Amino acid sequence: MGTRSFHLRVFGCQMNFYDGELIREAFIARGYQETDNPDEAQVVLFHTCSVREKAEERVHGILGSLRNRKKTDPNLVIGVIGCMADREGEELFLREEHVDIVCGSRHFPQLPSLVDRVLGGEERVLELGTAKAPVDQPIRDLTGRPASWSAHIAVMRGCDMNCTYCIVPSVRGRVESRPIKEICHEVEGLVDRGVTEIHLLGQTIDSYGRDFPVGERPSLANLLDALAEVTGLLRVRLITLHPSYVNQELVDAMARSPQFHRFLPIPMQSGSDKMLRAMKRGYNLDMYRRKVALLRDAMPDLELISDWIVGFPGETDRDHELSEAAMEEFGFLQSYVFQYSPRPGTVAFEITDDVPAEVKKKRNHRLLALQRRISSHRTPLWQGKESKLLIEKLDKDNQELWVGRIHNGHYATLPNQSGFGEGQLHRVYLNGYDGRALKAESLEMLAGPTHLPPLPALPLLG
Repeated sequence: MGTRSFHLRVFGCQMNFYDGELIREAFIARGYQETDNPDEAQVVLFHTCSVREKAEERVHGILGSLRNRKKTDPNLVIGVIGCMADREGEELFLREEHVDIVCGSRHFPQLPSLVDRVLGGEERVLELGTAKAPVDQPIRDLTGRPASWSAHIAVMRGCDMNCTYCIVPSVRGRVESRPIKEICHEVEGLVDRGVTEIHLLGQTIDSYGRDFPVGERPSLANLLDALAEVTGLLRVRLITLHPSYVNQELVDAMARSPQFHRFLPIPMQSGSDKMLRAMKRGYNLDMYRRKVALLRDAMPDLELISDWIVGFPGETDRDHELSEAAMEEFGFLQSYVFQYSPRPGTVAFEITDDVPAEVKKKRNHRLLALQRRISSHRTPLWQGKESKLLIEKLDKDNQELWVGRIHNGHYATLPNQSGFGEGQLHRVYLNGYDGRALKAESLEMLAGPTHLPPLPALPLLG
């Protein structure tokens, strides 16, 4: 038999795309060849998201399109991986009778072996819940990872929070943090392959290390200090923080880090204390205000990103107005706004979804419009200043311009010159604003690879 091929399609957040890299590496290490065409693959896999119902129904629709092919090609192996597998479990087998593997978020490193079990005669394989071995290996095999200047790294798995709207803790499990030594080893290996920017991933990344025994607990502050010693690493981004875990130790580490990207996702979700209690977020408006003051006292140039939920059960017009007021007060540079969607398995699913769809939509549009106004005011304030810009991609409308983010997240364009490329860090002077992005001129190239392929845009953690 010749080389078997696999096709992997990933849905959802950065953590899923990172896990997709690990899945690819596992299959390539077993001699498989990846194909972009699912019609040519002997193994077709879907790494899924359960944060919103629409994402799951999309996967079910694609699975349905494979039903006839499975009838004509019984050797085809179809697998569903990740959050949707964890949430639906055996029900997925009942709904999709042609699916061979349902594999949860803690078992996907064993996928090649699960495929072997199917091909060996085991009709269907179900692997859910906790696993005997951790997902992340002490030493990662990077041979299957495509070359690029930016990378995601999971520093922890799961979530110990109990937000009433969120399915993540029940599908991804409780927190498991990785040792700092393992994370740094992976970062060093990536930097050796041309990576200059890393995104550290965790559902509540500022709670990193709290699952370790007392007296042996590393913190996110310790990790930032350790990464500061990695030569060639130019930028570190954090995704995603929870306000409750922000403390002085972490703030001080961010402020002294030479790589920390001062563009911080710290979701607020609502500006109404009543709604925050209903969501069981663990903070109120005043506490959030104090955490932001702590951050901005140490880093006045810090920009913030927030998530918002509109139309949560019981949200009134007044509650929504408080969210708009909070968005203005904290001056977020970027926001992701989601209309509440009831998810089976969450506490909020048992509460009547009493906000009409048209009201949710209207509130969604209002928040997004307000965010655009705030961003368009904040960005021009950086004209006439110096910063450091990390080149990300060529401008899709003008190939003579590079696009990147400066040290605190504002987009800027940089005129192309010989030798410029993705992943390079430039000291720049910001000499204008074109209504969309700042205009920059390079004062010097500080470091970075000569040229690497551009990366696709990815959504934040769900």
